[in-house]
Amino acid sequence: MSHRSECTDDPASASTTPNEPCKELLAHIDIDSAAPRAMEVDTPAQHVVIQFQSADGDRTGPPVSIPVDVTPAQLGLLINQLLENTDEPHPYAFYVNDAEIINSLVQDILQRQPNLSTEDTLTIVYQPQALFRVRPVTRCSASLTGHTEAVLQVSFSPDGRLLASASGDTTVRVWDLDTNTPRYTCRGHTNWVLSLAWSPDGSLLASGGMDNAVRLWDPRTGEALGGALKGHTKWITALAWEPYHLNPDCTRFASASKDGTVRIWDAVHRRVVLTIAQHTAAVTSLRWGGDGLLYTGSQDKTIKVWNPHEGKLIKTLTGHAHWINSLALSTDFVLRTGPFDHTCRRPASKEEAQRTALERYQAARGPHPERLVSASDDYTMYLWDPMNNRKPLARLTGHQKLVNHVNFSPDGRWIASAGFDNSVKLWDGATGRFVASLRGHVGAVYQVCWSSDSRLLVTASKDSTCKVWDLRTRKLKVDLPGHADEVFAADWSPGGDRVASGGKDRVLKIWRH
Repeated sequence: MSHRSECTDDPASASTTPNEPCKELLAHIDIDSAAPRAMEVDTPAQHVVIQFQSADGDRTGPPVSIPVDVTPAQLGLLINQLLENTDEPHPYAFYVNDAEIINSLVQDILQRQPNLSTEDTLTIVYQPQALFRVRPVTRCSASLTGHTEAVLQVSFSPDGRLLASASGDTTVRVWDLDTNTPRYTCRGHTNWVLSLAWSPDGSLLASGGMDNAVRLWDPRTGEALGGALKGHTKWITALAWEPYHLNPDCTRFASASKDGTVRIWDAVHRRVVLTIAQHTAAVTSLRWGGDGLLYTGSQDKTIKVWNPHEGKLIKTLTGHAHWINSLALSTDFVLRTGPFDHTCRRPASKEEAQRTALERYQAARGPHPERLVSASDDYTMYLWDPMNNRKPLARLTGHQKLVNHVNFSPDGRWIASAGFDNSVKLWDGATGRFVASLRGHVGAVYQVCWSSDSRLLVTASKDSTCKVWDLRTRKLKVDLPGHADEVFAADWSPGGDRVASGGKDRVLKIWRH
């Protein structure tokens, strides 16, 4: 029975009672639409009136009076009752003034925020968490050798079954994760391979290099699909596929180049569909959004938003004082994995896959447009609502050197940034508010990557280590030494079971829990 029928003015008279932990909690609750009545308790110092609020600012339920020593587990039982999630309870995190309740309300909030009073109504913001939990990787399960130059990129396929790596030795390698051996070595590039991108159904792999060429590979055979796709006059800096829910055939992708242009390709007919050439310097970052827009960041200090079907410039976002190094969308994770959730199960049909991909995108996007964050050599980042506004939502300052990489958590609630000041910083993904600095690296941090449940973060650094951080405690969870030189790239598999890293020592390492 829902909480509305159980929690009356007299909970003891309810016809049905909740389970024991919730019963103990509800025994202290006096729900009423008027907050003053909720404050009528015998020992007010031991109780506090709270108002639940969603992350979007909507109030949930009436004010309730609860014990000050309430735990997150008890709050979880209560909010699930209020939201009528009785059949399938959801996990939630709870915050007061941006501070998370980890142990109890009194221990984590009231004792640490002396300006709060038990006589005031406290607003508790609840945020849903992933139903599954990813375990932190703790050990190196394999060292994969074979590349003869530095490993510059590593990327898991959308279903997490294959791993691709790009190297300065001009090759792309596809690795078998069951045997930890190279399945295929893809040869064709004539210079360093700088970028990789899997199609969202995992059927194709695109690579771009310093030979100014884009190549397509069949990861099931390791064969090149035709010759090089030529047209760019300088090296390829970024690649992005059209999202699965917009194009389940996975026939279109975009490439960005140091020559200042972006080209949109037809992967089937192997030809350029559009050439976009309004940037005045190298295009360094590229994102194809789930709303159908293309975002490009450039060394001309601007971000441009395009209609990829017409090649029409929609708007230019300005504000940065130096090069744009990295762009990230709040929906990046679901766009990358398409129809595959954390179980990596392949849908039975293309129609089901497209429907699943669309549902996943809509759930990740929520009621608001997808957000964009940009990182720059000017030591700052900007958070944008590119669909609605040319001005940034927030300017994110705090790094002391250039910001090399930025990444939204899969649930879109957090932003992690990697800086050459040896630090990783966490930010609120909705407001841009600074949350914490993660310190432990003794060299520049090159890359950050989230676990699929948004609870853990892995970082790759010049100091030859990877590190795993716990979002809840904002502290180092596991140190992963083992590389003999700088670690340029890291990726967490969509299923959460392994992390891959690669760098200057020419070795890929697979980390498991």
